Amino acid sequence: MSEIAAYVNHGAAQITPATLEKVLRNLPLWKVEFAQINAPLFPHLIDQLEFLADVVEDVAEGAYKDLPYAALAAGVFALMYAHKKTDLIPDNVGPLGHADDSSVARAVLILHEKAYAAYADANGVDFDHITSNP
Repeated sequence: MSEIAAYVNHGAAQITPATLEKVLRNLPLWKVEFAQINAPLFPHLIDQLEFLADVVEDVAEGAYKDLPYAALAAGVFALMYAHKKTDLIPDNVGPLGHADDSSVARAVLILHEKAYAAYADANGVDFDHITSNP
């Protein structure tokens, strides 16, 4: 398992229902923040974060009930990680500032590909567009 996947799994294991509630309260502001990310080297990052935010909202509100908790927790972790300003690579260090955010989001989508693809299919979302597939 890659180091980033292990990092995501460790972070996701720390997500509790209380953490989910806190993220849900902040998610509307975070979605605006994510939409403003300027990361031309990581063209899928904004779509991936918006997708994960939509999944988390839908599952928490009961609109989608088939996502395994491990996939939900990983999605929450990715959103929290992307929101942090002081992470492995600070977002303000130039073109590579979002490399770690992109790696975490991609790892979540890869680790739980079946679950997220099923959500996308059920909601009419083109999962290939969300992932880094051309």
